[in-house]
Amino acid sequence: QVQLVESGGGLVQAGASLRLSCAASGGTFSSFAMAWFRQAPGKEREFVARISHAGGLSGLTDSVKGRFTISRNNANNTMSLQMNSLKPEDTAIYYCAADTQYGGRRPSDYGYWGQGTQVTVSS
Repeated sequence: QVQLVESGGGLVQAGASLRLSCAASGGTFSSFAMAWFRQAPGKEREFVARISHAGGLSGLTDSVKGRFTISRNNANNTMSLQMNSLKPEDTAIYYCAADTQYGGRRPSDYGYWGQGTQVTVSS
C-alpha cells in the first residue's frame, strides 16, 4: 500500500518561509503524479500545486503563484513545497496526494493521501 507522510509545517509570522516535504513509500514513486492540497477550518479542500511524474510539468493555483514552488526528487521518493512570503490566508492543513494517472486540480483526481501537516501564519 502506498503511504505518504508530510512534514515541515509550523507556526510562522506573515512574510516568513516554510518548506514542506512529502515522503512516499510502498510504490514506484516515479510512476505517480503528485500534488499538494490544503484545507482551512470550515472550508473545502483546495488545490495548491501539482507536478508530473518526472517533474517536467507543474502548476500552481493563482493565489500562490510567485510565492510557492513545487518540486520532486525521484531518487529519494520525496516531493517538496517551498512556501515564501506566507500570508495569514495560507493557514491550513497541507496534504500530499498522489495518483498513477496525471492528476488535475480536483481532490477526486488523486487516490493516495497523506495525513497532513499544519501550517499557521500569524498576522
